Amino acid sequence: MPAKQKRKCISHLTVAEFFERHAKALKLTLQGESVGFNRKIIEPTINHPGLALAGHLSYFAYKRIQVLGNSEQSFLSKRTDEERIDCFREICKRNIPCIVTSRGKELTPELLKVAHEEGVAVFTTPLVTMKFVNSATLLLEDDFAQSTTRHGCMIDYRGVGVLIMGDSGVGKSEVAIGLLERGGALVADDMVILRKVGNELIASTKEFSRGFIEMRGIGIVNVANLFGLGSIRPHKRLDLVITLKPYSDLNKVDRLGVNRETYTILDWEVTHVEIPVAPGRDTARLVATTCLEHQLRNMGYDMAAEFNQRLLDKMAPESPGNAI
Repeated sequence: MPAKQKRKCISHLTVAEFFERHAKALKLTLQGESVGFNRKIIEPTINHPGLALAGHLSYFAYKRIQVLGNSEQSFLSKRTDEERIDCFREICKRNIPCIVTSRGKELTPELLKVAHEEGVAVFTTPLVTMKFVNSATLLLEDDFAQSTTRHGCMIDYRGVGVLIMGDSGVGKSEVAIGLLERGGALVADDMVILRKVGNELIASTKEFSRGFIEMRGIGIVNVANLFGLGSIRPHKRLDLVITLKPYSDLNKVDRLGVNRETYTILDWEVTHVEIPVAPGRDTARLVATTCLEHQLRNMGYDMAAEFNQRLLDKMAPESPGNAI
């Protein structure tokens, strides 16, 4: 079990932060004035205020971003001017974070004026409503996800996301380079950011350090320049944790591999393997083999279990009928 981990989990996101981070991905443009940018998004999902516009406000999810799609805009267009303004003002008065109109349809000037009077920012996107809702929800879930960091190298090797850890100077970066030479891709070096998104741990790194790795005695290496653009990944699911240990600790390492240990990160257990290192050992090859063996286990084939069963069958006493 690892030591107590430092966790990071945000309680809210401001409208300004949401717009700055995701305007490009969601194709958002601001309608009118820059108001309400300090308002807080408390829940990482999107709400359709259809019932609220019709006057049913008992369970109105006001903590969420409100999206006005075809249904909501059609409903508003069929109200009288007074009814339209009144029902729209009612949802704006509920301290909602902001409003997004989909399909490129902007609010009418009178409704935009109401939103600004109530301090609500209004954005528009050319995306269809469902596409916007799905994309925005995924982005918000990532923003609100629990996160922590680990010191090590994160590599995508043949589809297996492997986090290589160990004491400083044990050879993590050298192993990472060896995996890159074998077709792997670098996700993070030195500081690995891990987020719990749904039922997965997603690894990434800071934007400024992506694609760079430190090699002792050489310095900073630009991985893409050496191995091509295919040798870097912005993020990857964590499947396997490998800890490199000094060769002197060999007796403490599992020799058969029948029972796999686990490493807990953010209350999520990940398969954990300890590999001893020493001068002359091709540690990168051992890590690569461990990744492939992990893939086989996930496919239902356990080499250690097969060998163990063969031993048990060999040691089993012969039945009287089989005796010579």
